Amino acid sequence: MKHRVFWPTFLVLLAGITYSFIDGDGFLSSMTAMNNWILTSFGKLFCVTALVMLLVVIAAYISPLGKIKIGGPSAKPLLSRWKWFSIVLCTTVAIGILFWSAAEPVFHFIRPPAFSGVKPGSAEAAKFAMSTMFLHWTFTPYAIYTVPSLVFALVYYNSRGSYSLGALVQPICKHAVTKSVGELIDAICLYSLVAGMAAALGAGMLTLAGGVEKLFGISVTPFTLGVAAVSIVFAVGFSSVSGLMNGIRILSDWNAKIFFALLLFVFVTGPTLYIIQLGGISLIEYITDVIPRTAAIGAENDVGWFNGWTVFYWAVWMAWAPVTALFLGRIGYGYSVREYIVFNFVLPSVFGIVWMSVFSGAAINFQMEGVTNLHQTIVEGGVEQAIYALFAQLPGAKIISFFFIGISFLSFVTAADSSISAMGGISSTGISPESPEASMGVKILWGVSVGLVAWVMVSFLGVDGIKMSSNLGGFPALFLLIVVTFALIAMIVRHKQYIGEPQEESHAVEEQVSPVA
Repeated sequence: MKHRVFWPTFLVLLAGITYSFIDGDGFLSSMTAMNNWILTSFGKLFCVTALVMLLVVIAAYISPLGKIKIGGPSAKPLLSRWKWFSIVLCTTVAIGILFWSAAEPVFHFIRPPAFSGVKPGSAEAAKFAMSTMFLHWTFTPYAIYTVPSLVFALVYYNSRGSYSLGALVQPICKHAVTKSVGELIDAICLYSLVAGMAAALGAGMLTLAGGVEKLFGISVTPFTLGVAAVSIVFAVGFSSVSGLMNGIRILSDWNAKIFFALLLFVFVTGPTLYIIQLGGISLIEYITDVIPRTAAIGAENDVGWFNGWTVFYWAVWMAWAPVTALFLGRIGYGYSVREYIVFNFVLPSVFGIVWMSVFSGAAINFQMEGVTNLHQTIVEGGVEQAIYALFAQLPGAKIISFFFIGISFLSFVTAADSSISAMGGISSTGISPESPEASMGVKILWGVSVGLVAWVMVSFLGVDGIKMSSNLGGFPALFLLIVVTFALIAMIVRHKQYIGEPQEESHAVEEQVSPVA
């Protein structure tokens, strides 16, 4: 075990959990004060950083760096294109699109911020709500993932860098990244990921518990949330120790196919024409306003709205991004930088546009036409009930709800699988392509820790706990990602240094690999 990586993060988390049980009110007060300070002092920096990352990814695609193959000229892909796409899709924002796709647009439709200049509940409010979904769930989130993962892929394979998050800053801080500095970066990012995963797990817990309440009338309580957490953590642990071939790759394949099936069902049985119309006009608005909206330009009078939504999303993606970069960068071996950007940035974003057009479009239509009052459902039953209220208006509502509970469970297991393995890897010694896996005990320990943090935050604070956990995790990751963004800019300028030499080891398509190799 890397003691200077593992113990600082683990002890901080253990202290927080202990504090919450000893003095619940004091814990909430401290977390709230810290969260408010982060939002007040650094909310704008989150937004500007996200915009720069978006622009840098586009620059990398059109630059000469785009022609370089990850792993060197003769590198062979680890995965087929479909497997690659399905893993990227299902290990990034999967549980989020299930949890928020019906609830969030209703908030924006009923209570749009003042800067939008639209009347609540109007057709213009519907367009604003949908364009906001595109903003929060497509290109910017995937840019936040793509920047660090692409940097890691090129440093690790083409420059023979170390398996450490310190590799992310080597292009501009090569001689400054000593072993101690690398371990400090690993420890900080480990904390960020635990907090970010706790936020995502919290959303998964609420989704599952909300479905059980809808179908069986069992109220959402700390106990039912705990049962949901234990179930998810157990499945994540089982999948994680089985490796990529038997775990995440199979789960991702099925998960992606189920996503497409569910998407098609809602599109056909829902308000199809409205979905197409609203999605089309909202996409134009999104493209027109993406730069000012991403950077929160003109947010002076709506700081609360931006902090509660846009900054929250940028923070949660940033919390996941550094450690997830080790996994996403690893599986991009054998493809060019341009192909990497297409499969990690473009295609998942297009999927997000289609998904939000269908689910968010249906939710807005049902709310606008009075088919069902989703806003009232959220107020009375919680955010987790919105998607089930939407399904209630479609054929086979109970069957689809059962189906949705299953895919929600599978989605978080898939997303967390790679991260648990990566967390075990960066807190363990001896990790290499030949010996890629951390011990089962370390993985289980991290899984249980994430589950406890998520349970505490959601049981005490609900959805606010999810947002708070995201902000607390994204804050330290923010500064690393600023440096990593400059590192990618340096790589674009000095692209010839990353052409790479043919590597000795041979990789066949679809060979068994590990998420943390």
